[in-house]
Amino acid sequence: MSTGNAGSDTTKARQARTRNEPWRNWAGNVTARPVREVTPASVEELSAAVRAAAADGLKVKAVGTGHSFTAAAATDGVLIRPQLLTGIRNIDREAGTVTVEAGTPLKRLNLALAREGLSLTNMGDIMEQTVSGATSTGTHGTGRESASISAQIKGLELVTADGSVLTCSEKENPEVFAAARIGLGALGIITAITFAVEPIFLLTAREEPMTFDRVISDFDALYAENEHFEFYWFPHTGNCNTKRNNRSAGPEAPVGRFSSFLEDELLSNGLFQAVNSLGRAVPATIPSIAKISSRALSARTYTDIPYKVFTSPRRVRFVEMEFAVPRAALVETLRELKTMVERSNLRISFPVEVRTAPADDIALSTASGRDSAYIAVHMYKGTPYQAYFTAAERIFTAHEGRPHWGKVHTRDADYFSTVYPRFGEFTDLRDRLDPDRLFANDYLRRVIGD
Repeated sequence: MSTGNAGSDTTKARQARTRNEPWRNWAGNVTARPVREVTPASVEELSAAVRAAAADGLKVKAVGTGHSFTAAAATDGVLIRPQLLTGIRNIDREAGTVTVEAGTPLKRLNLALAREGLSLTNMGDIMEQTVSGATSTGTHGTGRESASISAQIKGLELVTADGSVLTCSEKENPEVFAAARIGLGALGIITAITFAVEPIFLLTAREEPMTFDRVISDFDALYAENEHFEFYWFPHTGNCNTKRNNRSAGPEAPVGRFSSFLEDELLSNGLFQAVNSLGRAVPATIPSIAKISSRALSARTYTDIPYKVFTSPRRVRFVEMEFAVPRAALVETLRELKTMVERSNLRISFPVEVRTAPADDIALSTASGRDSAYIAVHMYKGTPYQAYFTAAERIFTAHEGRPHWGKVHTRDADYFSTVYPRFGEFTDLRDRLDPDRLFANDYLRRVIGD
């Protein structure tokens, strides 16, 4: 019996499977019904899938783990699943880079790098996303000098609308590199990313409760004195929880097993899930719960390798909006947000997260060309969020806020053309790489036009 036909049939089955169930994102607020799914096991198979979609007159989108709250990856055409495109292709210790397949989850990358004695310089606070999904939407952490994950990219490989494979870096196709590091899936489907890495290091984290008034009055100093500073404000209270991460000579002193269970699992996930469920059922209890929750976490200090300090488990599901405002406008913006909440009938059970990033040179980065501060507002899954997010968005946009591309917002291309000086550079490149809009969907039509 010939094995060639069997292999061909297997590839075809993997390449084009009719989808009966709808696709939903992590938060459950976005649903899509693609005509078919494709799970390519190689760049060649992905290129073939793109050409087949074009021949069939279907749009095509790649989806990672669905951690975006927007419909950035939704499609009614062909849905590309990259879970077979995973793993490290190459580590170049002399150049200080690692090349990784696009479907690799950040968690797997961080673990693999740690085994090799390497690390990214900065990262976000969760690591469930794929590397391509995280970078395409501008995922970031907090840092005085170190920027988003996308800003750590040194090279990209992507399949373009005609099925060809394009590589880009500062030296090769630099105009594509300047935009595709945060490409929203509009320029092509990323197949591999080369990141800058460095020898693994230790971070000492200092978590400490602090009043809202003190954080605001001391913000400039807290920002200047720490490599990575962030804080959470609990609405309906004057309380915050702060976190300062700085490089350390050691020794390693990780969070103890009991403390990890108590604060990271029981309080931050288990109990937090329970109180949010109570708040959703009985909103009137939320202010009282917030006062208790904001005092539940105690001060602690620990030292560990980067991904164990930067990231935390996030098992409580929510919907999120986040805007980047000029860093100089943070204090005023946050005061306006607090005043709005206090004067409203809103009941908000999730803390507001505040982080920073230095200016970078990526066309559609939320920190493009300006030092930025991020303000993220959340609502528990299943809780009406529109009134809160609408009021918050009004405040953010008054300060020329730029929304995170993967989080809820109502901005459109007209707005973005006013807050991104290089917006036209991106759309011109899209016209060249995808003139027939093979990679378009409703979300891209809204945010970058058609």
